[in-house]
Amino acid sequence: MIDTKAAIAQCEQHMNNAVEHLEHELTKIRAGAANPGMLETVMVDYYGSMVPLAQVAGVNTGDARTLFVKPWEKKMIDAIEKAIIGANLGFNPSNNGESVIIHVPMLTEERRKVLVKNAHAEGEHAKVGIRSSRQKAMEAMKAAKKDGLPEDDAKSLEAEVEKLTGIYNKRVDAFMEAKEKDIMKV
Repeated sequence: MIDTKAAIAQCEQHMNNAVEHLEHELTKIRAGAANPGMLETVMVDYYGSMVPLAQVAGVNTGDARTLFVKPWEKKMIDAIEKAIIGANLGFNPSNNGESVIIHVPMLTEERRKVLVKNAHAEGEHAKVGIRSSRQKAMEAMKAAKKDGLPEDDAKSLEAEVEKLTGIYNKRVDAFMEAKEKDIMKV
């Protein structure tokens, strides 16, 4: 017989993973203020190997519009600057001989709308993951019914899956609303 409790636990875990992934992806979408997560995708040439920026330097914010990238080795400054420019993030880094300084420009209204659209696409991707988890759990409930699970038990388990789906969809909506406000804030 199919373990329905395990199926629901797995469903909830997958839904939670979808929301966590959304949260992680939304940190990459800049909202005007400087954030070290903006440089998460930057890969630096470290003696012939491409490594994440975080492995060769520390990234800190100076203020709401400035990022400071302090390399562990001074000779990496040029490679870091080149990697940031090559990452096509719209930044024009400079250096003071000790660290790379990035002034984060103000977002235009048009750019803000594009970023909101990108954020909503990530939100929809998370909701697709949640619906997929729901569908797998419902299929497990149907299979359990065929194996002899009483109708009342199956209905209550299906209601539990629907409740989880609603909870996680509301979490996605809350993240999306907060991110949209953050992006559109001037």
